[in-house]
Amino acid sequence: MYSYVTLVANQDYLIGATALARSLSMTRSAWPLTVLALPGVAGLDELERLGCTILPVEPLPLSEDFRARHTRSSQHNLAPFTKGTKPQFHDPLHNFVKLRLWQLEQFKRVVFLDADTLVIRNIDRLFGYPEFAAAPNLYESLNDFHRLNSGVFVAEPSQRTFDSMLARLDQPEAFWSRTDQTFLQTWFPEWHGLPYLYNVLQYVWFNLPQLWQWTSIYVIHYQYEKPWERNHARWEHLRPVIDAWWHVYEHGQLPPELKGPLE
Repeated sequence: MYSYVTLVANQDYLIGATALARSLSMTRSAWPLTVLALPGVAGLDELERLGCTILPVEPLPLSEDFRARHTRSSQHNLAPFTKGTKPQFHDPLHNFVKLRLWQLEQFKRVVFLDADTLVIRNIDRLFGYPEFAAAPNLYESLNDFHRLNSGVFVAEPSQRTFDSMLARLDQPEAFWSRTDQTFLQTWFPEWHGLPYLYNVLQYVWFNLPQLWQWTSIYVIHYQYEKPWERNHARWEHLRPVIDAWWHVYEHGQLPPELKGPLE
């Protein structure tokens, strides 16, 4: 009936998806995690052991012109990231593959979670939200509330919707500056706003510390630098947030100092 969905686009995101699966188990989710896996990703056995369903998918059938406009170099030149650093293994074209979740008509409703998210409190209530529900792209100031972030959202699969999306996505000269995120906000201009606590971007930790309350957060989203990248530029700024991710990845639970208050 319902499922969480994530995307493992390449080998580097497998570790993120593993931590995500363990976090859903830790928070006693009632619903499974479906993993959309692109060709070439190896070592998915651990996700299966964690109860995930692995669903092999292909990249979207996009035109060569579209692909050229959305390569890593083109996308970063036309709409550079100035607030943080995307890892070298990030391929903007892979982001569009998450649109395939609209093909999962075996589910009435799904909650998509990026592979760089960590669930620290049960979020099953999100399945009660309508399509399309997402949290704001809040990471620097209150001005960010007008944009959605596609790291966590609620959708209702429909092949008809997917087909229509694909036709709209790959129009001549179309350029989606933040890939799927920009497209989804265009497709769903009257999106339903989730509380930011269901998708707390890691930069809130140092940009808006007054909005970071461990006992209220449901999902942490490790946008830009990833916690499994050792000693990246923001490592020291984010150490407590990174330590929480590693503890869940390695032990399947939050650090002792956080575990009690969140239960």
